[in-house]
Amino acid sequence: MKRIALWEAKHPKTVVLIAVILLIPSLIGFLCTRVNYDIMSYLPDNLSSVQGEKVLDETFNNAGMSILVIEDMPSKYTAALKEEISKLEGVSAVFWVDDLADVSIPSDIIPDALKDVFYSKTGEQTMMLVQYKYAGSSDETLKTIKQIKGLINDKTFISGLTAIVEDTKEICDTQAPIYVAVAVVLALIIMSLLMDSWVLPFVVLATLGIAILYNMGTNIFLGEISFVTQSIAAILQLGVTVDYSIFLIDRYREEKTRYATREEAMANAVTKSITALLGSSLTTIFGFLALCFMRLRLGFDIGFVMAKGVVWGILTVIFILPEMLLVFEEYIEKYKHKSLMPSFPKLNNSIYKNRKLLAIICVVLIIPAYFVQSKATPYYSMDKALNESFISVQGLEKLKSDFDMATTHFIIFDDTLPSGQIIQMENEIKNLDGIASTLAYNSIVGPAIPDGIIPDDILRICKADGLQLMMVNSKYATATDELNNQVDALNAIVHKYDPSGYVTGEGAIAKDLIEVTDRDFTVTSILSIAAIFILIAITLKSISLPILLVLSIELAIWINLAIGVLMGSSMSFVDATVINCVQLGATVDYAILLTTRFREELRLGRSKHDATINAVSAAERSILQSASVFFAATFGVYCICDISIIKGICALLARGSVISAFVIIFFLTPLLCICEKPISKTTLDWRSKAKKEHFKEAKNNV
Repeated sequence: MKRIALWEAKHPKTVVLIAVILLIPSLIGFLCTRVNYDIMSYLPDNLSSVQGEKVLDETFNNAGMSILVIEDMPSKYTAALKEEISKLEGVSAVFWVDDLADVSIPSDIIPDALKDVFYSKTGEQTMMLVQYKYAGSSDETLKTIKQIKGLINDKTFISGLTAIVEDTKEICDTQAPIYVAVAVVLALIIMSLLMDSWVLPFVVLATLGIAILYNMGTNIFLGEISFVTQSIAAILQLGVTVDYSIFLIDRYREEKTRYATREEAMANAVTKSITALLGSSLTTIFGFLALCFMRLRLGFDIGFVMAKGVVWGILTVIFILPEMLLVFEEYIEKYKHKSLMPSFPKLNNSIYKNRKLLAIICVVLIIPAYFVQSKATPYYSMDKALNESFISVQGLEKLKSDFDMATTHFIIFDDTLPSGQIIQMENEIKNLDGIASTLAYNSIVGPAIPDGIIPDDILRICKADGLQLMMVNSKYATATDELNNQVDALNAIVHKYDPSGYVTGEGAIAKDLIEVTDRDFTVTSILSIAAIFILIAITLKSISLPILLVLSIELAIWINLAIGVLMGSSMSFVDATVINCVQLGATVDYAILLTTRFREELRLGRSKHDATINAVSAAERSILQSASVFFAATFGVYCICDISIIKGICALLARGSVISAFVIIFFLTPLLCICEKPISKTTLDWRSKAKKEHFKEAKNNV
């Protein structure tokens, strides 16, 4: 490795030129990667609700149906709007009460079966159903919804999962570049203040920017990525990998005092840093890869992209950053200033003096932190991902308040069922607690009327390929216990009459989502901890060190989640699942950095006191700089973000970066010091090996 590092150090311009050229295909790949804005589409295909959604889409072209609420407008306006929407290329059918009744007559004369569905309790609002030709989250459907928004006035609201997806796309397309810009600017400010050069932060961020673009560009081989990944991957990659850069820079400056040429110093800095860098990066990579074992394919999307991002990050730090530092060193040195990063000699001595007390506090905090964080109750409803200013959320609120309708179920069953059984099934469904209304073929048309005289729009919505569709409106909100129990009751009724029937829609999908992610959360937590435990054991050749490091890392995560619970902060299921792996990935870097430095000091023959002080003094600079950059980037995005999922992740990560730094410095340090004797007995070459290497190196330098 030293030979490679030395060759690179002697040819920095060549390496930098190659790195810049590779940005061109990366940029093309980034721009050509499709973004998926529908989280529900990542559910496993074997779920009944997902299979029902597939039938709904392929048979009825109805998986992407939207509901329009028109408030206090004359029937002529609604009829004209229906006509305009029907002409849109992506619309297959528009269904309103005028398909079944004369809207010129007073609304109180319209049959109750129609009024219950299409008119509000006061009669001042009416509902219109829009059916699309393509899947709900397809680019064509999202484009059509945008066109519908251009046709409606301020008294018309569009709702449904497809409308929520389109609103999500619109805000992501607008704000995602702003997220990155804010994160970069804030990171630049923090690094400029904490580093001792005005130029160095630009060099570091340029290097990390190369790694980020490499990562985002290679996403094209995945076909598409989720909007969650698209929005936060760059920020997370910046936060997780910035400490690698800081660690290498600090090491290079140390080596410059020992070697005659900067090339030799850089080569030795890379060589001596490689173990800690690879150890930290591998544990982080495997922590992210644990997400790939989620049944919810969103886990693979985030986990693989972030693991790939860490790989690109460590490669650029090892192979590009050294060359960037050498190329721009003249300017780095020319524009130096006094760093605002303080030193903490008294505090570090205090950590050693109070090591037993700090260790006791650490152990005592574990149980309450774990208990409190276990009480976190994440939300699963996608409407909570956006704030109230979005038209899709306003439409949903209108449905709740004016139509007593919070969720819509879709029942798919065999069309050959006798009409008497269908009516009986519908009556049983109507009698369930929380059912607001139903829309079924037999109840609005009548079993005695032949299909040949029924309007095509009604037939397309209600019947197709030997199947029949019933729409059931519920008073209960998605992802609540009441709604989940209602879905179970609906399945029992439907399967009594048609064992092959489906209950689908947002409510059924959300219920399956809860069950899937509950299992995923447990699996990813176990796998990530196990992977990191094993890798730390292999990297550090120790049985005891993985216990101490994993204990410290998990404590930091539990404290973070516990604070959220105590503050009453809302948290999406995505936040809850991802934060374990992401914060774990960031914290393990700090832990390995401190541990390897402590071991290095002991190998140099330092006393336990001096080794502790020297290790924490050397490591805390890198840890605090990295944590500060991570905090600034994520907190900045949190402040401006309008998407609750992204906002929640950033809030957890911003708070987690501070907590992780605190736990590693104040808790892991005393634990390493107190447990040094058992560590030495359970760790291979804890002291002796490197002592020989140090003497050999010192001899060569003479």
